[in-house]
Amino acid sequence: MIGDGGQGPRAPEHPWRESFGYAWQGVAHVWRTQRNIRFEAFAAGMALLLAVLLDAPLTPILLVSVLVLTLEVLNTAIEALVDLVTPTFHPLAKIAKDAAAGAVLVGAIGSLVIGFVTLALPLWRWLQRLGGL
Repeated sequence: MIGDGGQGPRAPEHPWRESFGYAWQGVAHVWRTQRNIRFEAFAAGMALLLAVLLDAPLTPILLVSVLVLTLEVLNTAIEALVDLVTPTFHPLAKIAKDAAAGAVLVGAIGSLVIGFVTLALPLWRWLQRLGGL
């Protein structure tokens, strides 16, 4: 590296702490700048609350919630990288951005299906008890 006296980069004192800090900064940036992740987190929270109230399995709801939120973070990273590399319109840049957004869409649709499959029967049973059906 230039200006380091030929020693190269200094090893961080706590590399795991620094890595975690950088990762958290990335998540915080996505939270601040992307409206969709806030909506997806709210929907995940509501699904988890419903699962708890209905005594339904939490694991599938947790897994699909984490999947969708992770896809949203990756989508934001891909969009930023594409914008850095190609500040003007390019058909391949459009494909990359659309495909990344499509991954979030596929994950979200899958999470709705899994949420329905996981919560439908417990919800039906709860409605039966409530209405005496």
